[in-house]
Amino acid sequence: MNILLLSAYDAQSHQYWRKNLVQQFPAYQWTVLTLPARYFSWRIRGNSLSWAFTEKETLEGDYDLIIATSMCDLSALRGFVPHLATIPTIVYVHENQFAYPNSSDARKNVEPELLNLYTALAADHVVFNSHYNQDSFFSGASLLLQKLPDHIPVGLIEILKDKSSVIPVPLKDEHFCKHSTQAGHLNILWNHRWEYDKGPDKLLATLRALKRLTVEFTLHIIGQQFRTSPPAFDTIHTEFLAQIDHWGYVESEEDYRELLTHCDIVISTAEHDFQGLAILEAVAAGCVPAAPNRLAYSELLDAEHCYQSGDGEAEVLAKKLFELVQLKRSNKLPFAPRVEHLSWKALKPNYQKLFDNLVNSR
Repeated sequence: MNILLLSAYDAQSHQYWRKNLVQQFPAYQWTVLTLPARYFSWRIRGNSLSWAFTEKETLEGDYDLIIATSMCDLSALRGFVPHLATIPTIVYVHENQFAYPNSSDARKNVEPELLNLYTALAADHVVFNSHYNQDSFFSGASLLLQKLPDHIPVGLIEILKDKSSVIPVPLKDEHFCKHSTQAGHLNILWNHRWEYDKGPDKLLATLRALKRLTVEFTLHIIGQQFRTSPPAFDTIHTEFLAQIDHWGYVESEEDYRELLTHCDIVISTAEHDFQGLAILEAVAAGCVPAAPNRLAYSELLDAEHCYQSGDGEAEVLAKKLFELVQLKRSNKLPFAPRVEHLSWKALKPNYQKLFDNLVNSR
């Protein structure tokens, strides 16, 4: 099988998915086109233009299947390169713009939402990484269609529902490793992108609330950083320097996995997570999760591992961490939940079945 794989905004989580997808199906012939994850507004609208007129020979190759991320401007790309319109196409939705929180200085722009909608409608099958992602996509698209002034076809959401499914991004086998509990203070891990949507202000508020409870703990604040980061990180570094053991991005994947095995608790303060790979990687390595009971976490984790969202969220999380500090002192920390059902071994047949069904249908 010859497969064309298109990642139009090749962010770290998108790279994680596509590289492992190729690795898990070595018998297939893969052609991969990517564009860097920068200049968001231009990239999502301009990727069809960039590819159609610089990669035309590649796009006109002999393919049995196309797999594209939802950042691809698929309807325009198929218009620019009509050859692509006859090839079965899967769109994989890592995140949708309907449920993506705006930064405080961002103007609301309907263009990314429309592109998500057009791309999904242009696909033969749409795959979401979680039910939360799927449900928020459909509800957001429905609200958008209600706001448009006229000549809107009826039944678009039903069309999408009929050709969609949920298959998570699988966890790599390497992340399922033996946990090594360390003596001493509770080791708290926060391992997300250093951007506004991952809730750095809530992280700061949580740590301040925990500090007021006069307990001792050790912090590991790690994750991908960019040219500018929210100011909350500078404040955290200043106020909690004595508690910080690891700070910043861990370059080595081996060192990252090793760190995960030595942490006790992994927490999320995110404003959005459509699957929460960073949390799930840590859980696979033995960390006990504490994540908000909104977003995708309520379908991935038991209620005992999800704290109450809403007003006073930081205090709720701090109280949960305080309880875990006490449990570690008495050597009664709970075990991490099992997430083997999210491994490649468990999910690869789902991908295989989807590929076969779509190709055979043509």
